[in-house]
Amino acid sequence: MRIRFVAAAIALSIFSVVACTSKEEKEKKKAADKKVRVKEDDKADSLLLVYDKKNEDKWIAEFVENLHKRYGFNGNALVARKGKIIYQGAKGWADYLHRDSLKINSEFELASITKTFTGVAILQLVEQGKLNLNDNVKKFFPDFPYDGITIKLLLTHRSGMMNYVYFIDDIWRKEKRDMKKGITNEEVMKVIAERKPSPYVKPDNRFHYNNSNYMVLGAIIEKVTGMRYSQYMAENIFKPAGMKNTHVYSKAEYEKIPVDVVGHDKIWKYSVAQNFLDGPVGDKGIYSTLHDLVLYDKYLRNERLLSNKSLDSAYVGRNKPVNGHFNYGYGWRMFDGKNMDKVVYHTGWWHGFRHIYVRDLDKDIIVIFLGNLTNGSLMHLDDLYKYLKMPVIRKGAYSGSGSLPGSDED
Repeated sequence: MRIRFVAAAIALSIFSVVACTSKEEKEKKKAADKKVRVKEDDKADSLLLVYDKKNEDKWIAEFVENLHKRYGFNGNALVARKGKIIYQGAKGWADYLHRDSLKINSEFELASITKTFTGVAILQLVEQGKLNLNDNVKKFFPDFPYDGITIKLLLTHRSGMMNYVYFIDDIWRKEKRDMKKGITNEEVMKVIAERKPSPYVKPDNRFHYNNSNYMVLGAIIEKVTGMRYSQYMAENIFKPAGMKNTHVYSKAEYEKIPVDVVGHDKIWKYSVAQNFLDGPVGDKGIYSTLHDLVLYDKYLRNERLLSNKSLDSAYVGRNKPVNGHFNYGYGWRMFDGKNMDKVVYHTGWWHGFRHIYVRDLDKDIIVIFLGNLTNGSLMHLDDLYKYLKMPVIRKGAYSGSGSLPGSDED
């Protein structure tokens, strides 16, 4: 009798294990299926991007025209609400020297908006078990000269590192190195290991926004996957999200970046030439369009790119709020306030490009301004935010303790 009981218990245990395993496998398959692109996606995407100028929001159209004429905004702009584009427009020149006009599908260097993609890629690798947020950089680069810097600290700009852009630029100029040929992330990591530049502060001491954090993350992505950053992004983010006009262009891979939009610095006569600092990627280096950024929002929301659990963690402020509302998570800036909308966004500023990409998660609103003339025009968006009944995404619009407005911007 006892033998039968034991046998039955063993059989039940085996059945339970098999059932649980089967359930886990089904859940994994379900999650995997959700990440696979199907034919119906193309049709749904094309409907999402339909825009009839006759039905444009007249107030927003007038606002953008005024921003262009009065404040000098030169670039492309789009506003979408609840899955519908209510305004889009291209204002001004793609290349002032050759008098080429911008088109609605023009590709812009996204500058630091790239950091949101790098954050997504890192969290994908965490989901796959290839990385842990507490992994030390030395695990991947043993010669890295700083102790105690983890992936999490890089994501949240708490590593305390110096900004490699100024450090490398100084070396290249003093040693009269080739200023045209792009350098790779791995080459920057080697220079940091050899020269051991002094850090800004100790790790996890404070929030200090700088490009070094995401350049190192780009290097880690390449090390862990055995793929170039451009390959990983194409296969794991751009293609699954149907972003057919989004690419990583590095001067380390291209002698000339194959896009027509040129960055201009303040006055039209000066177009910003690409140089060796356009080689490292992860902190910048992704080129995209208005419409592809709408698709990026869509496929973040529907878990094609990341699970909601991972996204929720990315959208949590990991630093002391600035002016009571502004913070930084895993690759995203954010606005967070009691009884106010949850907004995630990122700005961008690099070699004549100036952008802002805003996603109001509660009202399902996207606001995108991609500019190729560096000026202060994007500091004049308050009325647009108010018209859309969303928070004003500008630190100076709020009072409270914190860093000076703009001191931690790109």
